[in-house]
Amino acid sequence: MQKLFAYWKGLGTFISSHLMILVPLGIVCGIAFPEQISPTRVIVPAIFAIMTYQSALGVNLKSLKEAVAHPGAIFLALVFAHVITPVLAYFVGTIFFGYSSEIMTGIVLEYVVPIATTSVMWVSMYRGNVAVVLATLLASICISPLTIPATLHILLGSRVEISFAGMAANMLFMVVIPALAALITNELTHGWAARRLQPALAPLSRIILLVIITSNTTTIAYYVRNLTPELIGITVFIGLFAVFNFLMGIILGLITHQKRDRFVCLTFETGMRNISAGAVLAVQYFGPATVFPVMAGTFFQQFLGAVFGKVMERVLEKLDSKKDARDE
Repeated sequence: MQKLFAYWKGLGTFISSHLMILVPLGIVCGIAFPEQISPTRVIVPAIFAIMTYQSALGVNLKSLKEAVAHPGAIFLALVFAHVITPVLAYFVGTIFFGYSSEIMTGIVLEYVVPIATTSVMWVSMYRGNVAVVLATLLASICISPLTIPATLHILLGSRVEISFAGMAANMLFMVVIPALAALITNELTHGWAARRLQPALAPLSRIILLVIITSNTTTIAYYVRNLTPELIGITVFIGLFAVFNFLMGIILGLITHQKRDRFVCLTFETGMRNISAGAVLAVQYFGPATVFPVMAGTFFQQFLGAVFGKVMERVLEKLDSKKDARDE
């Protein structure tokens, strides 16, 4: 049994250390075999809940109280995600795509939706403060029914009314309930769940992440197979802006002197958006041309999570070495 568990943990370690290869491979599979893989989208909410549960097993009441008592990193991430990023996307995007096109609506929509739920898993993987990212995520979801219509109206003159009920039900099932279940499990077991159960379930979370990435990528297979010069330009723009967002997360962590666990949170919270929510809104309220800029983020988001996770680790290692040198 011990040998089998060692193999299981080894699988999780292998996936974590090879995400920069496995994530693009998942994207390619989703694009190449959409008909075969797309049925897996039905199970995505359920397996996502499992991933949230595993990631949140490190949270206890003490860490949750501390996250709320020191909300600086939470506030910083929310302001950047819901105010600065969509405004910058609008002004830079208009240089290349004009002021009133459906494309610009898609670009703004891509960066005004809530912070991605997958950021919880990435923060957990890089030993960040899961309590902080959960609090930020829930706050981001709660303010979105107000910030999305307001931002679209102010920047583009578009009028939409966002149904909070649908978004809340989705987040309740995928994030809130599993996170609360994890918190209760950890409290009732006096930390055993964090020490034992979380590492045991970690390989399963890594596998689930790859399944979700591959499954969600099937939604953009049609566009990839019918690329035009304009769509290529949009893809490049979204990719470069995604890189900018991850970089800004690291820069914000540096200039505000965040502790390591909150530094990790900022990196992923500023870089990741809930693309699925953006796609639903694009289809519901706007034309087909609006969908592609939103979905283009699927090409980059998880791959860049893997890339900037490594970059962030190197930055933190250099900071630690400088601190050690000063202490000597």
